[in-house]
Amino acid sequence: MQVGLGDIAAIIAAVAFCVLVGVSFVPLFKLGRVLEELRLAVRDIGTESVPILTELKGTVTATNTEIEKLSIVTEDAAKVSANAAVVSENAAQLATLFSATLGGPLVKTAAMSYGVRQALRGRGRTKAKRSRAAKV
Repeated sequence: MQVGLGDIAAIIAAVAFCVLVGVSFVPLFKLGRVLEELRLAVRDIGTESVPILTELKGTVTATNTEIEKLSIVTEDAAKVSANAAVVSENAAQLATLFSATLGGPLVKTAAMSYGVRQALRGRGRTKAKRSRAAKV
């Protein structure tokens, strides 16, 4: 039996293939462990996220209820503000009407009464001046 060059090349190729398989075994084994850990992590996330999502749903529902209540309060505040604006406008119009109807005559009456008082005081002063002048 003679071993030819092709047989030696085939043996070298087979040994190289075995070395390649042996060298690639370690990374493939580590990759398998990584994939197993990833599978476990995904399973844990799935089981732990359900209670969190349930609690989140309750929180969102409660928040929506409070927002609805706040909306009602905001609408009521807007109504009160609108009514306050109407009341202040009516008060301003009433003040304008009062000053237009009673303001002029009231000022004239006050001025006249002031003038009468001054006139009465003036007569009293002139009498007092005359009596002083007579004594001197």
